[in-house]
Amino acid sequence: MTFPLSRHGARPPRADERVLELPDGRLIGYAEFGDQAGWPVFFFHGLPGSRLSGRLTDTDANALGARVIALDRPGYGLSDDHPRRRLIDWPADVANCADRLGIKQFAVAGISGGGPYAVACAALLPTRVRAAAIISGVAPPDVPGLAAGSSAQNRLLSSLARRSPWLVRPMLGLISLMARRAPGLSRRQMAKSGPDRETLADPALANLFLADVREAFRHGSSGAAYEAWLLTRPWGFDLASITVPVFIWQGEADVNVPPAMGRYLAATIPGAHATFIPGGGHLAGVTRTREILEQLRPPD
Repeated sequence: MTFPLSRHGARPPRADERVLELPDGRLIGYAEFGDQAGWPVFFFHGLPGSRLSGRLTDTDANALGARVIALDRPGYGLSDDHPRRRLIDWPADVANCADRLGIKQFAVAGISGGGPYAVACAALLPTRVRAAAIISGVAPPDVPGLAAGSSAQNRLLSSLARRSPWLVRPMLGLISLMARRAPGLSRRQMAKSGPDRETLADPALANLFLADVREAFRHGSSGAAYEAWLLTRPWGFDLASITVPVFIWQGEADVNVPPAMGRYLAATIPGAHATFIPGGGHLAGVTRTREILEQLRPPD
């Protein structure tokens, strides 16, 4: 069920600008990519990010018959904010979106800051989630030593976020400003390692990420700021309780989400299958979308 963007503008929604209404009245923005009649995958963007990052999967999803539904989390893009939300509240939002779209079972995939949300769905929706992919995904914050090797900017962001979401708003505001006013500087800021600079040398990919960041801050930085704080809190569930197949993709040269995080997830989630990409940066997974989707494809 798709609704007009009554709260976000009077014009009819584009294909990548749709909203679903949840039982509590909140709107969730979403976009669909790939095969509209295919097997479903819910895709969760990074921090900051939006549903537009789901476009990364479009070509490979079409080829493999996957229907990728990319959601805006609360406070991002077209989605209403959800004050005082917890990580464990997200699976219910996803299940409600699936119900609205007539989907019973589905796979999930989360990239970077979206990784914990995919893990939460795997843990808390075991009868609905068939499989989960974690792409350069953040690990729980209460495990010491996992952040070693991350960039100075990310360490500062995490340190400020642990104290208060409001302390990170100036940094996030600067990211938003650069994406809108200084795209060249913004691209350089996104690429914190040599491998990521090579990935973003593709103009189409760089422009996709710029559009994604701009959309993330459509209504300001409060959603991203709250989420930065939220991801420094305990997740609220046990990784060892996960029973669905989980596939982890991690670059060995990632300075946004250090490889130690991927190794921890791989060692802690029962039966997890991990692929560590030699020399791969934070964006290594975006060049492997076909392989990732193939892992999530349901059996014939």
